[in-house]
Amino acid sequence: MKKFVLMFLIVIAATGVLVSAVGAEETYKIGYACNNFNDTFQTVIEGYAKAYAKENGVEYVYSDAGEDILKQQDQIKAFIAEGVDALIVVPVDTSAAEPIIDMATEAKIPLVFVNRNPFAGVKPEDIPEGVYYVGSESIDAGIFQAEYLVKLLGTEKPVGYAILVGMLSNEAAVARTEGNKQVLSKYPNYKLLAEKNGDWQRDQGLTITENWLTAFGDELNAILSNNDEMALGALEALEANGRDDVIVMGVDLIDDAKTAILEGRLDASVLQDGKGQGEGAMKIALAALKGEKVDPITMIPYVLVTPENIKDYVE
Repeated sequence: MKKFVLMFLIVIAATGVLVSAVGAEETYKIGYACNNFNDTFQTVIEGYAKAYAKENGVEYVYSDAGEDILKQQDQIKAFIAEGVDALIVVPVDTSAAEPIIDMATEAKIPLVFVNRNPFAGVKPEDIPEGVYYVGSESIDAGIFQAEYLVKLLGTEKPVGYAILVGMLSNEAAVARTEGNKQVLSKYPNYKLLAEKNGDWQRDQGLTITENWLTAFGDELNAILSNNDEMALGALEALEANGRDDVIVMGVDLIDDAKTAILEGRLDASVLQDGKGQGEGAMKIALAALKGEKVDPITMIPYVLVTPENIKDYVE
């Protein structure tokens, strides 16, 4: 709820007492509903949103749905019941955002989706009023990975590759995988050996890669992962089996991925700007609350990070 804080300045002089109202200052309460804090990159985004809220005097509350759709909806209902002025949501399932939109619309508060895009393929003018998205064009991450793979391995010798896929309920997993295939399907020497859902988790990336090594052996030349966590799990499996000849790439550029690139273990990651998304979502929410004109979609560009430019992204 909006809180109005009235400040009084009392000046005592020899002739009497002067009391004047200096001004009124608005503060807002914003609820941040995360899909799952077990996802390292989600903690990065949320951290930047929280820091921006603190810097700007916003009362901030948050929740973790643990990838449970109904739990997330209940958490959002609770936020609305306690009087938040706006919502920022990383949706558990991007194809099931309508109930969240309905709740925010009924409560007449701004709703900002961040990182996971429920409006893929939707024209900006068709997005409901008071609803926004801040994130990145997911297919680009897959395109960047695949184009770099072609640069590394060429278009002549046979290349067997596999894709570690995130949760299929997430638009980013579908689009990044599509980006990989869109590029590599143009080259007859590239063969997709397998694709497997690893739920964004490092341990699943490890287990899946171990199975692929058994199934494909030396035929496996590259692993493209929808995120860094699964890519790092794949690296663990490869290193344990003495396979340093397999190209591995991730997405997000989390700290462990930066280290792995610097050490020459990870071949690339596609930077997803957690600060741009976290701060951006909070900025959009505040602008909407203040009645400012806000575009329904704000895209933050991806950047391919390799051994050649990693030093530009390390403090």
